[in-house]
Amino acid sequence: MSDYYRKWKVKLPQRQQYPQFGDSLYYFVNGDNKAPVILVVPFRPTGYDTVIGYYERNKNNRLPVVVPPRTPLLTVHGNVMYDLFYQSNIDTPFVQKDVYQHTVQTSLVLTYKDRYPIRLNFTTRMGNSSLFRNLTDFNLQFTSRDFKNAMLQRAKSWDAGKYAQLEELEKLRMQLEAKQLEINKLRGWKTDPGLLQRMVEARERAYYGRIKDSLAALDKPEMEMPDLNIGKRGLGRLELPDDMKGKGGSEKDKADSALKKLTASYEGADRKLDSLQAELAKLQALYKKQEGIYNSRKSALADILIRSKNNKELAENLKAANLPDTMLPKGYKHLLAIRSVGIGRTLVNYSELTAKDISILGVQAEYNPSYYLAFATGRVDYRFRDFFLNENRSRQYLNLVRAGLGMRDGNNIIMTYYTGKKQVYNFNTAPGGTNTGNLEQRIMGFSLEGRWQLDENNYIIGEAAKSSLPTYARSGEDHSSALGSVFKLNDHSNEAYSVKASSFWPQTGTKINGMYKMMGANFQSFSLFTTGSSQTAWSIRVDQPFFKQQLIISGSIKKNDFTTNYQQTNYQSNTVFKSIQATLRRKKWPVITVGYYPSSQITKLTDDSYQENLFYNLVGTASHFYTYRGIMMSTVFSYTQFYNKQTDSNFLYFNSKNMMLNQTIFVGKFTINGGGSFATNPEYNLYGADGNVQYKMRTWLEIGGGMKYNYQTVYNLTQIGYSGNARVTIPLLGEIAVMAEKAFIPGMEKRLVSSNNGRLTYTKTF
Repeated sequence: MSDYYRKWKVKLPQRQQYPQFGDSLYYFVNGDNKAPVILVVPFRPTGYDTVIGYYERNKNNRLPVVVPPRTPLLTVHGNVMYDLFYQSNIDTPFVQKDVYQHTVQTSLVLTYKDRYPIRLNFTTRMGNSSLFRNLTDFNLQFTSRDFKNAMLQRAKSWDAGKYAQLEELEKLRMQLEAKQLEINKLRGWKTDPGLLQRMVEARERAYYGRIKDSLAALDKPEMEMPDLNIGKRGLGRLELPDDMKGKGGSEKDKADSALKKLTASYEGADRKLDSLQAELAKLQALYKKQEGIYNSRKSALADILIRSKNNKELAENLKAANLPDTMLPKGYKHLLAIRSVGIGRTLVNYSELTAKDISILGVQAEYNPSYYLAFATGRVDYRFRDFFLNENRSRQYLNLVRAGLGMRDGNNIIMTYYTGKKQVYNFNTAPGGTNTGNLEQRIMGFSLEGRWQLDENNYIIGEAAKSSLPTYARSGEDHSSALGSVFKLNDHSNEAYSVKASSFWPQTGTKINGMYKMMGANFQSFSLFTTGSSQTAWSIRVDQPFFKQQLIISGSIKKNDFTTNYQQTNYQSNTVFKSIQATLRRKKWPVITVGYYPSSQITKLTDDSYQENLFYNLVGTASHFYTYRGIMMSTVFSYTQFYNKQTDSNFLYFNSKNMMLNQTIFVGKFTINGGGSFATNPEYNLYGADGNVQYKMRTWLEIGGGMKYNYQTVYNLTQIGYSGNARVTIPLLGEIAVMAEKAFIPGMEKRLVSSNNGRLTYTKTF
């Protein structure tokens, strides 16, 4: 190597005497040969090392084939739960011992082709208590709300990059890549060390060409110099080296011509590079604009789903958004128009005077594109509070059809026809005034309901209804004709009227809701339990925020605005019930809630007679979740006072005041909970203190235990309870939780009695 450098008189760069072997090897691979061809070329030192890579793409490449991920036909998510609960004594006014209940429950979301969600709920419960009836319920339901939420989730996860296979966007992307590749080639050619070396050599040749031409002009034949008497010899003829002599033609012209060509190529590359960069900038702007369209469609879709007032407006906005077919499921307009379809246990909540909050086992559907259709049919169960009245239940049926124009959440007019069989719960409704207890009535009726949407924040709903007369109120000739009694226009005792209004004032955030209804003595519907006396009811509720939504005060007053199957036939009350609640939420402050409102209690008088008493409660809570010295904590304080009397309630703590303080500390794998309670009434005081610890030993294992202290004055009773629990998570199987405790509950003679409780629960979420 050193001989090579000396021979060619190559000047080595500083700090480098000999080239490294790797610097002198270039590999050229021929794709047609299995073995690479290796060519060793002379080392040409430069002041820096440059590596240039090219990726050349076939111009005839087609659009890449993007295979969409496979969508399963049906996906299932939800949970399954089994629960076994045991009580040695139950906390009710009825004495029962060794009560157990088995409950199996599942809640599933079935999604067809990842677009159409259907909910399935199933519950079965059985036990040995006469107070709790065994039941099996199921519900299969599709709602536009679930369908809209599924679309919203797809909108949130929609990435325009996933739809780059769309032809327009993909073509732009390919053009961008081609331009960028061409620019990279030109830049690589301009910065290629070989080209730079050729430029230097061309300039050197042009420079030396000028020198050769100048010296060649001096090299004339027998050029004599005058004798200047300098020594014995004159200068004689000047001889030029052979490599400096001209060989036919001007070396300067040749070198200049080569330099001009090379310079012209370099400048042409510069101009082409500038042009390509301008074209690239235009393509990038166009691509960015096109990509922005997809991103704007994504945000527009989410905005449409959230802000559309009703399903009709939502369908119109989706159509106007011009979204790709991959985003909108087939038949989305009709599916959005289906408000709900339910099979099994479902809730019917249509109007104030026909069927409101009625639980049925049957079929229910609502369809509302621009017109309105709905129907419901099934067996009625008013006794969904099934811890009493377990016997003597008669079968009741509801059949209802509704049709109208307009959107239910907007302007509309709807006609309703209802019929069915209903149990009369009140007394003195049998012919002749005798009490038959569970008298069944066949009822039917019509109602006309209209809603007027005054503006975005205010609306009024009015309804008028007329029903069949009760059996005992019909005259002799019409005794068997329920339909005939509906069309007795001269009889107004079977009529009812209702007006509801709602208003929201954005300037102050005030919400006002009001209702007034008047029912004749013989009016019958599935929303009304009693007959026999004319009734009027009204209510008004106001919600007012203060201090930028930090304080919200809600107040309401109502008269006769509750229905129950324990009222007497001639029930009519002038009592006005009042309630008020205030909630304070401020950052880094405890959440404070104070409320004063009525409560009800049901008392069993005889085997077939029950009584419902109403009294007021004062409730206040303060809860705070915070961090102290790096430790998370939670504090809860509550105060409750019952304004009832011993004569109207079997509640053990009548007219009592109750206070409770609870503190929770989260330290690593430990959750420490402790607190105290105090209850006082006119006869005695009850003090309590408890504490428990939960320890998460592993991600799959958690155990805990605790104790509770009770002391009752006057009777001087001290009782100590304890509890233990564990939770185990088994991969692929689910979670198993067990609990056992010795507790104390109110018993006879105003004393606490022992109650041993246990629970076993299995849960699987998937």
